[in-house]
Amino acid sequence: MTGDGGGAIGGNDDLMIVSQVVSGQKGLFRLLVKRYEQAVYSMGLSFFRNTDDASDFTQEVFLKVYRSLARFEGRSRFSTWLYKIAYNTAINGVTRKKEYHSLAEEDHASDGDTPERRAIRSAAREAVLAAVTELPERYRICVDMFFFYDRSYQEIEAITGYPVNTIKSHVFRAKKLLRTRLAGIAEGGIE
Repeated sequence: MTGDGGGAIGGNDDLMIVSQVVSGQKGLFRLLVKRYEQAVYSMGLSFFRNTDDASDFTQEVFLKVYRSLARFEGRSRFSTWLYKIAYNTAINGVTRKKEYHSLAEEDHASDGDTPERRAIRSAAREAVLAAVTELPERYRICVDMFFFYDRSYQEIEAITGYPVNTIKSHVFRAKKLLRTRLAGIAEGGIE
């Protein structure tokens, strides 16, 4: 996932942009939007499952971030702070809509795949999706953040408010449940 704030671009660069925006160079906010827009949009898709709601969600998140930027204290990475706002906005939206769909639903087909490989990948993805959607929501959220958003346990804690040991437990239990649910599928020919 790009824009995690951990590499040469991001991290300190994000802090510099934030301080410049807060100091009055408001046009620089577009750099932060450009850097994190796709990740926020993907989160919106995972929660709301349609492009219109994901676009509205993305716009709402960046509006909240912009309005709150002066309160960003830099105690965490900017991306973690942004994802926490996005996560809380999504949870509030899901509570209103009573829907949640995992990022496991995204199709990551690669160029050059044969039709047979795409069919196998699609069947496997559908099996994983079915298993993931059966997980308790607290497990599903931790699995999404850990595996699909590539967030550390500490970042998931900052985003969700769950203690690190609870997150580790949720991820461990989710993997165990998924392994059990998917064992028969792997034996049946989808590998």
